[in-house]
Amino acid sequence: MRERTIASHFARAALGGARRRGYDYLVLLQQLGISAEWLDEPRARIAPEQFTGLLQGLWQALDDEYLGFAHGPSKRGTFAMMCHALIHCRTLEKALSRGLLFYSLFPDTPRLTLTREGEMVRLSLDDSQLWDPDHFFSECQLVIWHRLGSWLIGQRIRLEQACFSYPKPGHSAEYDLLFPCPLVFSAGHSSLLFHSRYLHMPLLQDERTLKHFLDRSPADLLSRPDDGDSLSSQLRRLLSRDSARWPDLEAVAAHLHISPQTLRRHLREEGSSFQELKDQLRRDIAIYHLSRADLSLQQIAEQLGFSEPSAFHRAFKKWTGLTPGAYRAQEN
Repeated sequence: MRERTIASHFARAALGGARRRGYDYLVLLQQLGISAEWLDEPRARIAPEQFTGLLQGLWQALDDEYLGFAHGPSKRGTFAMMCHALIHCRTLEKALSRGLLFYSLFPDTPRLTLTREGEMVRLSLDDSQLWDPDHFFSECQLVIWHRLGSWLIGQRIRLEQACFSYPKPGHSAEYDLLFPCPLVFSAGHSSLLFHSRYLHMPLLQDERTLKHFLDRSPADLLSRPDDGDSLSSQLRRLLSRDSARWPDLEAVAAHLHISPQTLRRHLREEGSSFQELKDQLRRDIAIYHLSRADLSLQQIAEQLGFSEPSAFHRAFKKWTGLTPGAYRAQEN
């Protein structure tokens, strides 16, 4: 229930390569309960499992793990073989180096490099040769390698900075789910910066855990938001523990041992607000129940703290562009 939903932008962008390749994906969308018209609604959201299914379906249909965004395809199973090649490395540095070397053996492969910058290390992507108008594939590459590295050492690698070779895009509001760190746009290269101490850490995974990991990866790596250490992420976790009571800002500030004014200021610095976080969580909980048909619309409204179902209807339409009834109808 606490899983963050995925903005329609990412589903729409993921289909770009398939459109370019002439693949008719309407049947796949129908199987996943995703309305093609609905994807044109900028405020629409889809469940993480729908996004995972979409990526897996596209990989299978196109036989291309690059989803049609690179000059040449990367046949299904390439990512898995790369993981098998690095799983016996002793440290993260050895594993990442071997993984990047593995992909460098293939022609038309987007180049990734690992370079030291004092106490930091930068993972850079050369995205200059990609057909990637929505920057979907560039973002995927950075997210996958960051989260793969975190999984290998059994702890989240804290990002110090994320740079992008393109101007700030329209969907940048979603970046707190992908890159919870300071962002730089219109940079020389797209890259991620993190502390070099992680490179010396031993791998905690093996062939056994890799088998389970590969059942749904790398799709799961993309559909599972990063629960970062920003104040926004902390508040979301706090609110989701007891969404039935919906504490107000003053109560949350007291729990965090800071003043309401300080809480507002910190959230403002992160480009968010208490009401916005609360609405995002209520939206995601509503989508969870609407897609499962386990509660009536009135029960969902009550659980979300709305005194009247009509207020829930108005709020949900404002959040997603659809009424709760219309959303449930297109899901079922």
